[in-house]
Amino acid sequence: MSRRKRGIKGDQKSFTKTLSPSEFAFSDPTCTRPQTTRRQAVQMAGITISSSELVSVQVTSTANAYGVERRFERSLTVAALKAKLELVTGAFAQTMMLTVYGKDGKKICALDNDEALLGSYPVDDGMTLHAEDPTIKGNEYSDTSKVEKFELSQDEYNKRQDSVRAFKERNKLGRFNEEEMKRKEAELKAREEKEEEKSQTFNVGDRCEVSVPGQPSRRGEVKYVGQTDFKPGVWVGVQYDEPFGKNDGSVGGKRYFTCSEKYGGFVRPSHVEVGDFPEEDLGLDDDEM
Repeated sequence: MSRRKRGIKGDQKSFTKTLSPSEFAFSDPTCTRPQTTRRQAVQMAGITISSSELVSVQVTSTANAYGVERRFERSLTVAALKAKLELVTGAFAQTMMLTVYGKDGKKICALDNDEALLGSYPVDDGMTLHAEDPTIKGNEYSDTSKVEKFELSQDEYNKRQDSVRAFKERNKLGRFNEEEMKRKEAELKAREEKEEEKSQTFNVGDRCEVSVPGQPSRRGEVKYVGQTDFKPGVWVGVQYDEPFGKNDGSVGGKRYFTCSEKYGGFVRPSHVEVGDFPEEDLGLDDDEM
């Protein structure tokens, strides 16, 4: 009794099941041999695919001078990747050319197949993905030198009724409030008169204690009393007992008194008290160091 071979009429066909990149398999329903995974298939073709689902790269372009870090799925096709990069780079997907550079700046490869997956290229975290578009000039979107700007002269601005200045003037705000400005000027004048009056009680050589809000008290000796070039009003120059100052008695190239560096300082008279303020004992003597 002869045996009849059982078979499938017509050409045998392979069926492909769509899974994740790492699970994509090619199946053969006519045999029981192990299925060939997508990874094995592409490795046999000489292509290496990373198992990580995402890759983090630095995206640069000729259309934009600033690079940005982005993460992409390795399962994206190059065409889909270009579509995502349009908003990032300013380049058009249809004319975009992508090149991969390593961490050392050397060219790795070009993404030249729109149907290929990103994961089929040797792209790793930290690499640079550079987009070029021959239809766009470099820095076309970041160069503002050619942008037409709205310019207005001072006279034209003063005539406008919708400006901030016009609003303040109508509502008597800031320097346009004459009464408020006069009040501030009167307060400043009274404050300066008090500073001047107190400064007249100081003499060069007086021991003093300086108390500036927010700073520890410091003792020293009055070395200068009078006007200065660095700020208006009366100032007191002090040589401190310890290097807690800001200068050596000179400010802006002009010398008012002489002392060691970091021992000199200038304060307003209201922060200075003169009297019996000997140098502070730091608690050190010959028997204790």
